[in-house]
Amino acid sequence: MDTVEEFIIRTFCLIDDELKAVVGGARLRERGFAPKLSDAEVLTLELVGEILGHNTDTAIWTYFRRHWLSLFPTLGSRTTFTRQAANLWVLKQKLHRRLLARLELESFRLFLVDGFPLPVCAFCRAPQAKSFGGEAAIGYCASKKMWYFGFKGELVVSGSGVIVSWTAGPANIDERAMLWEVTEGLHGLLLGDKGYIDGPLSQTLEAERGLRLEPVRLRSNMKEPRPESRLRELVRTRELIETVIGQLSDRFGLGHIRARDLWHLTSKVSRKILAHTVAVLFCREANDYSLRFARLIAA
Repeated sequence: MDTVEEFIIRTFCLIDDELKAVVGGARLRERGFAPKLSDAEVLTLELVGEILGHNTDTAIWTYFRRHWLSLFPTLGSRTTFTRQAANLWVLKQKLHRRLLARLELESFRLFLVDGFPLPVCAFCRAPQAKSFGGEAAIGYCASKKMWYFGFKGELVVSGSGVIVSWTAGPANIDERAMLWEVTEGLHGLLLGDKGYIDGPLSQTLEAERGLRLEPVRLRSNMKEPRPESRLRELVRTRELIETVIGQLSDRFGLGHIRARDLWHLTSKVSRKILAHTVAVLFCREANDYSLRFARLIAA
């Protein structure tokens, strides 16, 4: 278990090394002055802030400005930090893929898939909403029994709780329409809820990708051929993705993202996914295969 300072330094060392491997010798900026705060430092602030429960740009900037300015003396204004953080969204996704390789993604054979809501404003304000250029929509979240305005995310998690991939579309999109995108490169068994039941889609996934899609529960009008013991096993296994989505919502603030366009929304979701993956990696390095991130940092 690290102190907060040790955890900040540990995260910076990880991100700095991986970022050098991702970028190589390429120039990230073709013009203008280089920012005073390095990209590795900005990403460290974002990831540590998220893991500590500071879920917004303002909260992260305020926390480090108030408590850790000695470690980041070139931390400038909040708007400069926010702009630089948003511009790094592609690097966040590339770093996520790098960490998946460290977590041995190629050995994973069990995956779980589920959707989650990404509201962008209060539902009562939806008729007046002008953000996102008409790309957001009104949708219904069955698990929370609520209507919302925004986007629908889709998440794939490994059988050990590692976030493998994610995507998002308008809130009224069918979850099955995003399944092909989030399962690229995966092989094995994919567990979903009854909303993913689709015979032709299942056949295509298995034939072209070697990925067998199995619903945890069937619809009420369908005959259940599987034994009760198998169903109990599937239900217990599926609880893991509910745990991960719960962490993203409660600890990382996934359900309360403040953004006015897809660029900022993508950057912030990518940040939360990457932060969760960093926390999982550190847990694995400590031979802890739980998802109890509170154990990483001493109180």
